[in-house]
Amino acid sequence: MNKVKISILSLTLLVTCILIYSCSKDDDSPAIPAEEGVSITSVVQATYTSAVTISTSDGSITLRSNGTPNHVSPYWGVGNALYEAQMAGSTLNPGTIREQVYAMTITTKPTEATNKEVTTLGPIGMALNGVPLYNDREGGNVPVDANVLGSFDRAGAHPGPGNTYHYHCTGDFTGNDNANLIGFLRDGFPIYARKDMDGSYPSNLDTNGGHIGTTADFSTPIYHYHASNTAYLGSRFYILKAGSYNGTKGTFTN
Repeated sequence: MNKVKISILSLTLLVTCILIYSCSKDDDSPAIPAEEGVSITSVVQATYTSAVTISTSDGSITLRSNGTPNHVSPYWGVGNALYEAQMAGSTLNPGTIREQVYAMTITTKPTEATNKEVTTLGPIGMALNGVPLYNDREGGNVPVDANVLGSFDRAGAHPGPGNTYHYHCTGDFTGNDNANLIGFLRDGFPIYARKDMDGSYPSNLDTNGGHIGTTADFSTPIYHYHASNTAYLGSRFYILKAGSYNGTKGTFTN
């Protein structure tokens, strides 16, 4: 009789352990399988300014803009309503802000790429106001240096060839020492300022400046980038993005 009781007790314990393990395993599983991705469509539609035209088709989103900022800059030129003088100790480059014809097409459900492609010169994403985002490199594919830093306005931006105004760094109008959504990169993943939504500086970023987690815009965990939290060359600026894309990049045309 005792042997029967022991067997029943053992069986009960075994079933309980299996159930506990199963529940624990389910709790640790991502809400959406990684290979399917998290849809970014509703966030893109809700957060981009009216200066950006948005269209969707066959699993992709196309963002169109003229690339001009909705904030002050010395690069608007004297006489423009959005003109302001350059910061003391800085020197403007010869460029000005001029309208462009940009179109960035990205996937609606970004996923991690097997082979990570290094970001290159030119647009690597689009800010919420339609201005292109650039990485930490300049002409000749060399790192931004002190002279280039000196040409940035308060937005961490300047014009390039063809008067193509663009952001290299965080600034006073997009996101800096906060958790603001800055825009989306060409692989479809969002990029945020230096903080997580709990007000902390993320300590678990990968080599490309990103990690997986929830944000103020995404209740389901999604991979997202953060701007660097290291003052670049001891300046007031923080690089937006260096390294590779986490996903597969879409197109950005001018």
